[in-house]
Amino acid sequence: MTFLPITVAVLVAGGVYLLCQAGMVRIIFGITLLSHAANLVLLSAGVSAWRTEPLDQPGATGVADPLPMAFVLTAIVITLAVTVLMLALARIGGDDDTYHVPETGEAHR
Repeated sequence: MTFLPITVAVLVAGGVYLLCQAGMVRIIFGITLLSHAANLVLLSAGVSAWRTEPLDQPGATGVADPLPMAFVLTAIVITLAVTVLMLALARIGGDDDTYHVPETGEAHR
Protein backbone atom coordinates (compact mmCIF):
# COMPACT_ATOMS: atom_id res chain seq x y z
CA MET A 1 0.00 0.00 0.00
CA THR A 2 3.04 2.27 0.10
CA PHE A 3 3.19 2.44 -3.70
CA LEU A 4 0.33 4.97 -3.96
CA PRO A 5 1.75 7.60 -1.56
CA ILE A 6 5.15 7.34 -3.24
CA THR A 7 3.53 7.83 -6.65
CA VAL A 8 1.59 10.86 -5.40
CA ALA A 9 4.75 12.30 -3.85
CA VAL A 10 6.71 11.87 -7.09
CA LEU A 11 3.92 13.49 -9.11
CA VAL A 12 3.69 16.44 -6.70
CA ALA A 13 7.47 16.88 -6.63
CA GLY A 14 7.67 16.80 -10.42
CA GLY A 15 4.74 19.19 -10.73
CA VAL A 16 6.21 21.70 -8.29
CA TYR A 17 9.60 21.46 -10.02
CA LEU A 18 8.01 22.17 -13.41
CA LEU A 19 5.96 25.04 -11.96
CA CYS A 20 9.19 26.70 -10.81
CA GLN A 21 10.71 26.55 -14.32
CA ALA A 22 10.62 29.37 -16.83
CA GLY A 23 8.42 28.74 -19.81
CA MET A 24 4.70 28.39 -20.18
CA VAL A 25 4.75 24.83 -21.54
CA ARG A 26 6.67 23.55 -18.51
CA ILE A 27 4.24 25.30 -16.19
CA ILE A 28 1.32 23.69 -18.00
CA PHE A 29 2.89 20.24 -17.65
CA GLY A 30 3.48 20.95 -13.95
CA ILE A 31 -0.18 21.78 -13.44
CA THR A 32 -1.12 18.59 -15.28
CA LEU A 33 1.11 16.50 -13.01
CA LEU A 34 -0.41 18.12 -9.93
CA SER A 35 -3.91 17.34 -11.19
CA HIS A 36 -2.95 13.69 -11.72
CA ALA A 37 -1.68 13.56 -8.14
CA ALA A 38 -4.96 15.03 -6.91
CA ASN A 39 -6.89 12.42 -8.90
CA LEU A 40 -4.91 9.63 -7.26
CA VAL A 41 -5.63 11.10 -3.83
CA LEU A 42 -9.34 11.26 -4.66
CA LEU A 43 -9.36 7.64 -5.79
CA SER A 44 -7.50 6.47 -2.71
CA ALA A 45 -9.96 8.33 -0.47
CA GLY A 46 -12.89 6.56 -2.11
CA VAL A 47 -12.24 3.05 -0.83
CA SER A 48 -15.57 1.69 0.37
CA ALA A 49 -13.90 -0.44 3.07
CA TRP A 50 -13.19 2.72 5.06
CA ARG A 51 -16.88 3.59 5.36
CA THR A 52 -19.95 1.66 6.36
CA GLU A 53 -22.44 0.67 3.70
CA PRO A 54 -25.65 2.75 3.55
CA LEU A 55 -27.75 -0.37 3.08
CA ASP A 56 -26.95 -3.54 4.95
CA GLN A 57 -27.09 -5.99 2.06
CA PRO A 58 -25.09 -9.21 1.93
CA GLY A 59 -23.73 -8.60 -1.60
CA ALA A 60 -22.76 -4.95 -1.10
CA THR A 61 -19.37 -5.54 0.52
CA GLY A 62 -17.41 -5.78 -2.73
CA VAL A 63 -19.12 -2.87 -4.48
CA ALA A 64 -16.90 0.10 -5.31
CA ASP A 65 -18.02 3.59 -4.42
CA PRO A 66 -18.97 5.40 -7.66
CA LEU A 67 -18.79 8.95 -6.26
CA PRO A 68 -14.95 9.30 -6.18
CA MET A 69 -14.80 7.72 -9.62
CA ALA A 70 -17.25 10.31 -10.93
CA PHE A 71 -15.20 13.09 -9.34
CA VAL A 72 -12.01 11.81 -10.96
CA LEU A 73 -13.66 11.39 -14.36
CA THR A 74 -14.94 14.96 -14.18
CA ALA A 75 -11.52 16.20 -13.07
CA ILE A 76 -9.82 14.41 -15.96
CA VAL A 77 -12.14 16.04 -18.49
CA ILE A 78 -11.69 19.49 -16.95
CA THR A 79 -7.91 19.06 -16.80
CA LEU A 80 -7.79 18.03 -20.44
CA ALA A 81 -9.83 21.06 -21.49
CA VAL A 82 -7.74 23.48 -19.42
CA THR A 83 -4.48 21.95 -20.68
CA VAL A 84 -5.54 22.28 -24.31
CA LEU A 85 -6.66 25.87 -23.74
CA MET A 86 -3.42 26.82 -22.00
CA LEU A 87 -1.28 25.14 -24.66
CA ALA A 88 -3.20 27.02 -27.35
CA LEU A 89 -2.65 30.29 -25.49
CA ALA A 90 1.05 29.53 -25.14
CA ARG A 91 1.24 28.81 -28.86
CA ILE A 92 -0.61 32.02 -29.79
CA GLY A 93 1.51 34.05 -27.40
CA GLY A 94 4.72 32.80 -28.99
CA ASP A 95 6.14 31.20 -25.86
CA ASP A 96 8.99 29.08 -27.18
CA ASP A 97 11.31 29.27 -24.15
CA THR A 98 13.80 31.56 -25.87
CA TYR A 99 14.92 34.82 -24.43
CA HIS A 100 15.92 37.61 -26.77
CA VAL A 101 18.62 39.80 -25.26
CA PRO A 102 18.88 43.16 -27.00
CA GLU A 103 22.22 44.01 -28.56
CA THR A 104 24.30 46.42 -26.50
CA GLY A 105 27.11 46.93 -28.98
CA GLU A 106 29.79 45.53 -26.65
CA ALA A 107 30.18 42.28 -28.60
CA HIS A 108 31.62 44.08 -31.68
CA ARG A 109 34.91 45.15 -30.10
